[in-house]
Amino acid sequence: MENYSYNSYTLQLQGLNALKASIYPVYLFFFFSYLFIMVTNVGITVLIFIDKNPHQPMYLLFCNLPVNDILGNSILLPRLLLDMLRPPSERLISYYECVVQAFTSHMFGTTSHTVLMIMAFDRYVAICKPLHYTAIMTNKMVMKLTVSAWGVAFVLVGILLGLTVRLNRCRTIIMNPYCDNASLFKLSCDSVFINNVYGLTFTVVLLTSSIGTMVLTYTNITVVCLTSKNKSLNSKALRTCSTHLVVYLIMVFNGMSNIALHRFPQYSDYRRLCSILFHIVPGSLNPIIYGVQSKEMKKFFLKLFKSKNTLPLI
Repeated sequence: MENYSYNSYTLQLQGLNALKASIYPVYLFFFFSYLFIMVTNVGITVLIFIDKNPHQPMYLLFCNLPVNDILGNSILLPRLLLDMLRPPSERLISYYECVVQAFTSHMFGTTSHTVLMIMAFDRYVAICKPLHYTAIMTNKMVMKLTVSAWGVAFVLVGILLGLTVRLNRCRTIIMNPYCDNASLFKLSCDSVFINNVYGLTFTVVLLTSSIGTMVLTYTNITVVCLTSKNKSLNSKALRTCSTHLVVYLIMVFNGMSNIALHRFPQYSDYRRLCSILFHIVPGSLNPIIYGVQSKEMKKFFLKLFKSKNTLPLI
């Protein structure tokens, strides 16, 4: 039975309805995933800033991904882990905390797209205009691209949540394991037509820009590689672009799966699980994919490991 309460500042999260027999394995999976995400992404971020070798535009731009993964998962997973151990009646969250959680969740998804778009531009310049790379990809350009990626995401998501915050609320139950924009505006009894139009426009523009950027840059890169007889260039393109493309496809697959499951209400539990995996999977795989492919990162960790083994005993 729906609970009606006008503009209540205390909301109830439905949570993740895991079976009693599987709640602890699921909990442990989320817990260790969160630890892995934090350790690996913080480690890579620190590595990029303290070691001189990775101070290249590609790695400085890539640094935005682990920072985004850290922020996106830190707001979501700790709260989710606590709620999994609570009975449904105690999964309470304040309205303002819910808005912050929704904003962070949408920032995570949007920034993932914008960051991968500016990384695609970097790969395009490096492979298609190698002689002009250092002149184009200066520190100033890297800063502009980074600010643009986060700034565009902030404005788009800010408008999205701003349209939702203006609505009056007459319900208190969030039909999700965490707060997002759709769950918040579904609490309202006002017209949400503008929210739906903007949300659809937002999604179409973001996906069109993202996919269009990937198609355009990779088409040009492919043409250059096919017409070039430079084996070194082709090897570099294959190594760096395959890594970037795999990360992008993982993110798109997770996002599309979540959107597709919205069309099938009978699979609502799978949709909720998929929405959590949208945060966990990229955050776990990004550092592995880039760590394995990057010679600089492998050299750094090898050097770090050797230095620990050669420390004098006290």
